[in-house]
Amino acid sequence: MGDQNVLILTDVTKVYPGVVALKNVDITFTRGKVHCLMGENGAGKSTVARILTGLRVPDEGTVFIDGKDAIKDRRVFKKVAYVPQELDLFRHMTVAENLFIPFTKTGKKGVFVNSAKLNKSAIPYLEKFHITAKPSDLVEDISVSEQQLLQIARAMVDELAEIIMLDEPTTSLGLQDIDRLFKVIRELKAENKAVIFISHKIEEIFAIGDEITVLANGEKVGYSAIKDITIPEVMKQMTGRDIDLSMTFYPEKVSQEVILEVENLSGERFSGISFNLKKGEILGFAGLIGAGRSELLQTIYGYLASSKGSVKMNGKPMKLGNISRSVKNGIVYLPEERRSQGIFPILSVRENLTMPMLKQVMGEMTVAVKKEDRLANKIVQEYDIKTPSLSKEIQYLSGGNQQKVIIGRSMFGSPKIIIFDEPTKGIDLGAKVEIYKIMKQLADRGVGIIMISSEIEEIMRCANRIVTLYRGKKVGEFETSKVKTADIIHSILGLSKN
Repeated sequence: MGDQNVLILTDVTKVYPGVVALKNVDITFTRGKVHCLMGENGAGKSTVARILTGLRVPDEGTVFIDGKDAIKDRRVFKKVAYVPQELDLFRHMTVAENLFIPFTKTGKKGVFVNSAKLNKSAIPYLEKFHITAKPSDLVEDISVSEQQLLQIARAMVDELAEIIMLDEPTTSLGLQDIDRLFKVIRELKAENKAVIFISHKIEEIFAIGDEITVLANGEKVGYSAIKDITIPEVMKQMTGRDIDLSMTFYPEKVSQEVILEVENLSGERFSGISFNLKKGEILGFAGLIGAGRSELLQTIYGYLASSKGSVKMNGKPMKLGNISRSVKNGIVYLPEERRSQGIFPILSVRENLTMPMLKQVMGEMTVAVKKEDRLANKIVQEYDIKTPSLSKEIQYLSGGNQQKVIIGRSMFGSPKIIIFDEPTKGIDLGAKVEIYKIMKQLADRGVGIIMISSEIEEIMRCANRIVTLYRGKKVGEFETSKVKTADIIHSILGLSKN
């Protein structure tokens, strides 16, 4: 089987124009262990991943895989199976086809691929990775969690793979799906595979990891066995400062004025839901993926159609089904998929900030640049948006700063209600706290905030009240100060009769 230390980086340095991505980094990955890699955006995790898969060559240092110099003999990179953060499957092809493509590499080559044989060959892999979909199912018809497991299975079809690297594998998974993924990881570990687990979610690191390496600004700032380190210590290594995990961010003085009343509302994936939102309150929505959280709020916003029920805003009936009308009424929806739905990636920070303000920044014939800069700079300063310049393309900002741009832009219209759908998805630990503080500041100004989050601890820290959904039904409503995390978890699993 070879040396237990299957993958060794020694004094690895990688420099891009103007940026030292990695500096003298040493990491050893061992068979039969889950080695977790943590660090904030820009810490160097992605560069390590690219070097470990052979996509980038270090400027200095060595990479040894199973005792062989991978820089000199690049064939050994085949021992590393990589599962990317974003789903990277052929949606209009079957599960079996996705599993074995490219067919030449996986031994299924031929002028014509025999579907029956392909489907039969897929069954052992689907069973091994706890995938319940049929080999003949189209990928677009299976759940996100099944797609994630399929990506792992596809990576491991190559029998040469001794190391599997998972990049933020739980981003789109619910609690039960994460349990299934962790079961697969433990089985890979039991087979003496080396597992590299890259994640922002520190609780998951401590649940699945054996050892942890922390990167900051391209340097290795910490290594430890998980059993020998605490969560606060890791967070301090990552951010350079102490982060108080007990700190809460829910508004302390909430008005009794109800600004949104939802009565018996039904629509796509939810039915018969009632709740209200008070001025200056943060109201959390918790539930498993598919519970109907986003669909409910998208219906109130006007993106999806309702089939029954009513919504009142400030006591007046609200006509649903029209986003423009919702925006005019003062409702803003900040989507979960920030990059594809919340920003214009190839446009500048300036353009992303001032897009809804075109009337205010137009001159006689074109945009008045000085006026545009003044407005953009005001938002940058108010929300502490870190960017090299206003002309920087927003796609190059961190997730936290992109989210601040979206919030700052949204506040230009003086909204009465802001819906945050997974507000800190893919955002660093330190930046999460900044987003929480901004949400609280907005609520303290009298804005009503609705927050959807898959992170229970996040909702517990930010929301005044929590509504729980299970299979499209409201199953609970809790005051955060009077409930335990376990009660929320039981409720979203359908185990509570609150």
